[in-house]
Amino acid sequence: MRLLPTLVLLLSAAAAGAATPVPYGKPLPAGDTVPVSQAIEAFDAHTERPQRFSGRITGVCQAKGCWMMLEDDGRAARVMFGQHDFHIPKDTTGTAVVHGVLTRRQLTPEQVEHLGADSAAGVAVEPVEYRITADGIEIAS
Repeated sequence: MRLLPTLVLLLSAAAAGAATPVPYGKPLPAGDTVPVSQAIEAFDAHTERPQRFSGRITGVCQAKGCWMMLEDDGRAARVMFGQHDFHIPKDTTGTAVVHGVLTRRQLTPEQVEHLGADSAAGVAVEPVEYRITADGIEIAS
Protein backbone atom coordinates (compact mmCIF):
# COMPACT_ATOMS: atom_id res chain seq x y z
CA MET A 1 0.00 0.00 0.00
CA ARG A 2 2.97 2.35 0.39
CA LEU A 3 3.51 2.17 -3.34
CA LEU A 4 0.19 3.88 -4.13
CA PRO A 5 1.05 7.31 -2.59
CA THR A 6 4.43 7.28 -4.33
CA LEU A 7 2.81 6.43 -7.65
CA VAL A 8 0.27 9.23 -7.23
CA LEU A 9 3.07 11.73 -6.53
CA LEU A 10 5.05 10.59 -9.57
CA LEU A 11 2.03 10.82 -11.86
CA SER A 12 1.17 14.28 -10.49
CA ALA A 13 4.71 15.49 -11.11
CA ALA A 14 4.68 14.11 -14.66
CA ALA A 15 1.33 15.77 -15.39
CA ALA A 16 2.57 19.09 -14.02
CA GLY A 17 5.69 18.87 -16.20
CA ALA A 18 3.58 18.19 -19.30
CA ALA A 19 1.71 21.46 -18.74
CA THR A 20 4.86 23.62 -18.89
CA PRO A 21 4.45 25.99 -21.85
CA VAL A 22 7.07 25.96 -24.60
CA PRO A 23 8.35 29.48 -25.39
CA TYR A 24 9.23 30.85 -28.83
CA GLY A 25 10.62 34.30 -29.54
CA LYS A 26 11.10 36.78 -26.71
CA PRO A 27 9.98 35.99 -23.14
CA LEU A 28 6.44 37.15 -22.44
CA PRO A 29 6.19 40.09 -20.06
CA ALA A 30 3.91 39.79 -17.04
CA GLY A 31 0.41 41.20 -17.29
CA ASP A 32 -3.20 40.42 -17.92
CA THR A 33 -4.05 38.03 -20.74
CA VAL A 34 -7.11 38.73 -22.89
CA PRO A 35 -8.87 35.94 -24.82
CA VAL A 36 -8.61 36.75 -28.52
CA SER A 37 -12.42 36.73 -28.86
CA GLN A 38 -12.78 39.49 -26.26
CA ALA A 39 -10.00 41.51 -27.88
CA ILE A 40 -11.72 41.33 -31.27
CA GLU A 41 -15.14 42.19 -29.79
CA ALA A 42 -13.67 45.30 -28.12
CA PHE A 43 -11.17 45.92 -30.92
CA ASP A 44 -10.67 49.67 -30.34
CA ALA A 45 -9.70 49.03 -26.70
CA HIS A 46 -7.12 46.37 -27.65
CA THR A 47 -5.45 47.64 -30.80
CA GLU A 48 -2.21 49.49 -31.44
CA ARG A 49 -0.46 48.52 -28.19
CA PRO A 50 1.39 45.37 -27.19
CA GLN A 51 -0.42 43.05 -24.82
CA ARG A 52 -1.02 39.37 -24.06
CA PHE A 53 -3.69 37.39 -25.94
CA SER A 54 -4.80 33.77 -25.51
CA GLY A 55 -6.62 31.12 -27.49
CA ARG A 56 -6.53 27.72 -29.12
CA ILE A 57 -4.24 27.02 -32.06
CA THR A 58 -6.37 26.04 -35.05
CA GLY A 59 -3.81 26.20 -37.84
CA VAL A 60 -0.13 26.71 -38.59
CA CYS A 61 1.63 27.79 -41.78
CA GLN A 62 2.45 24.57 -43.60
CA ALA A 63 5.24 26.14 -45.65
CA LYS A 64 7.54 27.34 -42.85
CA GLY A 65 5.64 27.49 -39.54
CA CYS A 66 5.83 31.30 -39.72
CA TRP A 67 2.27 32.02 -38.52
CA MET A 68 -0.58 30.38 -36.63
CA MET A 69 -4.29 30.92 -36.19
CA LEU A 70 -5.44 31.68 -32.65
CA GLU A 71 -9.14 31.07 -31.93
CA ASP A 72 -11.43 31.60 -28.96
CA ASP A 73 -15.23 31.41 -28.84
CA GLY A 74 -15.56 31.45 -32.64
CA ARG A 75 -13.33 34.49 -33.23
CA ALA A 76 -9.84 34.13 -34.71
CA ALA A 77 -6.71 36.13 -35.42
CA ARG A 78 -3.67 35.24 -37.47
CA VAL A 79 -0.51 35.46 -35.35
CA MET A 80 2.55 36.52 -37.30
CA PHE A 81 5.90 35.96 -35.61
CA GLY A 82 7.41 39.41 -35.99
CA GLN A 83 8.97 39.73 -39.42
CA HIS A 84 9.51 35.94 -39.58
CA ASP A 85 11.70 36.32 -36.47
CA PHE A 86 10.94 32.77 -35.33
CA HIS A 87 8.98 29.71 -36.43
CA ILE A 88 7.03 26.92 -34.76
CA PRO A 89 6.64 23.27 -35.78
CA LYS A 90 4.04 22.84 -38.52
CA ASP A 91 2.13 20.22 -36.50
CA THR A 92 1.75 22.42 -33.39
CA THR A 93 -1.56 22.10 -31.53
CA GLY A 94 -2.84 23.16 -28.12
CA THR A 95 -3.35 26.55 -26.56
CA ALA A 96 -1.15 29.60 -26.64
CA VAL A 97 -0.51 32.93 -25.01
CA VAL A 98 1.06 35.49 -27.32
CA HIS A 99 2.47 38.97 -26.73
CA GLY A 100 1.98 41.39 -29.57
CA VAL A 101 -0.07 44.07 -31.26
CA LEU A 102 -3.59 43.43 -32.61
CA THR A 103 -4.56 45.02 -35.94
CA ARG A 104 -7.23 44.57 -38.60
CA ARG A 105 -6.03 44.15 -42.19
CA GLN A 106 -7.61 44.22 -45.62
CA LEU A 107 -5.82 41.55 -47.64
CA THR A 108 -5.16 41.76 -51.35
CA PRO A 109 -6.40 38.89 -53.52
CA GLU A 110 -2.77 37.76 -53.84
CA GLN A 111 -2.37 37.67 -50.05
CA VAL A 112 -5.60 35.68 -49.68
CA GLU A 113 -4.33 33.17 -52.25
CA HIS A 114 -0.85 32.96 -50.66
CA LEU A 115 -2.15 32.45 -47.11
CA GLY A 116 -4.72 29.92 -48.35
CA ALA A 117 -1.98 27.95 -50.10
CA ASP A 118 0.10 27.90 -46.88
CA SER A 119 -2.88 26.73 -44.79
CA ALA A 120 -4.01 23.17 -44.30
CA ALA A 121 -6.13 21.93 -47.22
CA GLY A 122 -9.61 23.42 -47.40
CA VAL A 123 -9.12 26.31 -44.95
CA ALA A 124 -10.62 29.51 -46.34
CA VAL A 125 -8.91 32.86 -45.80
CA GLU A 126 -11.12 35.90 -45.24
CA PRO A 127 -10.24 39.10 -47.16
CA VAL A 128 -10.39 41.10 -43.90
CA GLU A 129 -8.61 39.53 -40.97
CA TYR A 130 -7.52 40.28 -37.45
CA ARG A 131 -3.79 39.92 -37.00
CA ILE A 132 -1.46 39.87 -34.03
CA THR A 133 2.19 40.65 -34.75
CA ALA A 134 3.85 38.80 -31.89
CA ASP A 135 7.34 39.08 -30.48
CA GLY A 136 6.90 36.06 -28.21
CA ILE A 137 4.55 33.14 -27.60
CA GLU A 138 4.11 30.30 -25.15
CA ILE A 139 2.43 27.08 -26.31
CA ALA A 140 0.84 24.52 -24.01
CA SER A 141 0.01 21.13 -25.55
